[in-house]
Amino acid sequence: MIPRVLTVAGSDSGGGAGIQADLKTMLALGVHGMSVITAVTAQNSLGVQGAWELPVAAVRAQYRSVVDDIGVQAVKTGMLASAELVEAVADLISGTDAPAVVDPVGVSKHGDPLLAASALDTVRAKLLPAATVATPNLDEVAQLTGVRVESEGDLRRAADAVLAYGPRWVLVKGGHLSGDAVDLLTDGSAEHWLRAPRHDNRHTHGTGCTLASAVASGLAKGLTVPEAVRAAKEYVTGAIAAGFALGAGIGPVDHGWRFRPPK
Repeated sequence: MIPRVLTVAGSDSGGGAGIQADLKTMLALGVHGMSVITAVTAQNSLGVQGAWELPVAAVRAQYRSVVDDIGVQAVKTGMLASAELVEAVADLISGTDAPAVVDPVGVSKHGDPLLAASALDTVRAKLLPAATVATPNLDEVAQLTGVRVESEGDLRRAADAVLAYGPRWVLVKGGHLSGDAVDLLTDGSAEHWLRAPRHDNRHTHGTGCTLASAVASGLAKGLTVPEAVRAAKEYVTGAIAAGFALGAGIGPVDHGWRFRPPK
């Protein structure tokens, strides 16, 4: 049977991030993607023009419909919007016998808030402890822990600060630093440093969603966390290199880059 992966996230009407990016990634990586929509955004290459969260009951119903009938081999979470939704989703994934990849989405690529400030405590207390892997970027690390990463040497301290909230593994994404794109994956004892060349391409909308979904896809296939993260890093690096212009602003990464003819 094809491995099944469930994304619990918001909808991006522009198709570059959120549910749409998650499902494209899952298809590209050979798993069956399913979705629980937590919020609907009006969004394009210039930013987020509006966002509307769904009722908790609707999110719970979607989740139970999928998990109770079809089953899942991995779950990925993205935009959860409010404290109530964060708590509900944390309870759901805690009760599911499958690895959970938590992308603690705080702001969009354009700086638009996607998580209420009042939800941060619930992310720390409920969602992160339910995570098999948490995948914060540097802005999200600062938002959640107060640790600001200025150089590669700060990544270990940032990872420790996130691990203190209870995820089994944390992948601190250093893509906002200068130089090579370097990330640190650790469970507090083993460390895996992942490096990739930085591509001079501004069209990077959806990188965080894509990476987390790729990790979840690898876990659903039975890979270990380090194996899944390495494979995901390779996939998203290619997707960034192939990112393309769309609209008047920042375009998306190319989720189908492996299927394009060589240039």
